[in-house]
Amino acid sequence: MGNKLLLIIPAYNEAENIERVVDNLTENYPQYDYVVINDGSSDDTSAICHRRGYNIIDHPVNLGLEGAFRTGMKYVLYRDYEGAVQFDADGQHRPEYIGDMYKAMQEGYDVVIGSRFVTEKKPFTARMIGSRLIAAAIRLASGRSIADPTSGMRLYSRKICAELAANVNYGPEPDTISCLAKEGVSIREVQVRMDERIAGESYLNALKSAWYMARMLISILVIRNAR
Repeated sequence: MGNKLLLIIPAYNEAENIERVVDNLTENYPQYDYVVINDGSSDDTSAICHRRGYNIIDHPVNLGLEGAFRTGMKYVLYRDYEGAVQFDADGQHRPEYIGDMYKAMQEGYDVVIGSRFVTEKKPFTARMIGSRLIAAAIRLASGRSIADPTSGMRLYSRKICAELAANVNYGPEPDTISCLAKEGVSIREVQVRMDERIAGESYLNALKSAWYMARMLISILVIRNAR
């Protein structure tokens, strides 16, 4: 496979996780290049990465996930990669599935989602209510069915990376997937399993999760659908 794929790892205050994530990649999956986008972390994330000699780009201030995502997409174009994988710094994403995702891209798909629900049923839990609502909104707006729209493990072809790098309205969120689906971009889901975060804290608490869901629904059904 060579260095055809770049793993983009946005990191904000992931000092407790970043070594485990990057060391797993370098030791067990050296066929993939990666870049850590340190998004203005206030902890030792940057210091650890520099001390360990990781490939890292530092944002001097926190730009948010969208800013880190766009920096990664520009790096893809600058270094002439074939595609990019959005990969979490908290250890939830498992790199053993990247090969299957890459194969789907080689078959002609421009967006490949690492989905938890291709061959497994989505559970009826409070955590999945938002995912179900977002999936329904995407289906209504685009006519496409996405089983796991909130999965953050996504592979983008170079063509889509260029579009995401240039368009400030596109971020690493389900509303972008909805918009791409509506545009007719070829999307496929590949079954994956994900781990639970074992250290640090997610930025999404209960209140932020509710706000996130509401924001996504408004964006998918009103703002982006109108466009």
